[in-house]
Amino acid sequence: MSHELPPRLTAGADAKAIDAFKLWFEKDRFAKHSNIELLTVTPGQARAKMTLHPHHWNGLGTVMGGAIFTLADFAFAAAANSHGTIAVAINADISFMKAARTGTLWAEARELSKNFKLGCYNVEVRDDDGELVALFQGMVYRKRDKAGATTLS
Repeated sequence: MSHELPPRLTAGADAKAIDAFKLWFEKDRFAKHSNIELLTVTPGQARAKMTLHPHHWNGLGTVMGGAIFTLADFAFAAAANSHGTIAVAINADISFMKAARTGTLWAEARELSKNFKLGCYNVEVRDDDGELVALFQGMVYRKRDKAGATTLS
């Protein structure tokens, strides 16, 4: 298993730098298995989607909370790691607002605060109708490990 670092993203990034960052996140095998795709990423922000299939359902026929959490966590990780420093979750919390059943779920992560050691993020998960399915909040610890030379400036 490679321990390669993610590329660094900065404001005004070109398509090549964004594609390199997305490619790094495609190595997340669990996200891939869960049908999660990283759509957009800019410094401190990310958007992802999860196309729902029967393997996402719980015994009630609704999307399992763990699947929703996985989508939110993936968007959170992309936003937090977009600055070129490895960021690992130290806390995460989710509140479920409504059940989801079919279609696609969309997660949008936004940075609330960032310093050299910590970052705080909110993620909204919405359904195809734009209705709020869940609210996720996470905090990361920024390690000293720096990403490669790819920048989005």
